[in-house]
Amino acid sequence: MQGDLYYTAAEVQEMLGVSRGKAYQMVKDLNEELEARGFIVIAGKIPKKFFEDHFYGMSVQSPQTAGVQLV
Repeated sequence: MQGDLYYTAAEVQEMLGVSRGKAYQMVKDLNEELEARGFIVIAGKIPKKFFEDHFYGMSVQSPQTAGVQLV
């Protein structure tokens, strides 16, 4: 189940096309933000929801809301 909730630094590297070191630094920075908010973090992994909320274009729309314009 853990694999369903978290991205690894290697997955971040692949998704963003950055170096391994840069991916680990990004995960570390995001984990520091979570830790400052009082959450328990896992080194080298980042919760998918938190990661997707912090990167433009990463969130996936559901088919029901895709194309719906809010007024």
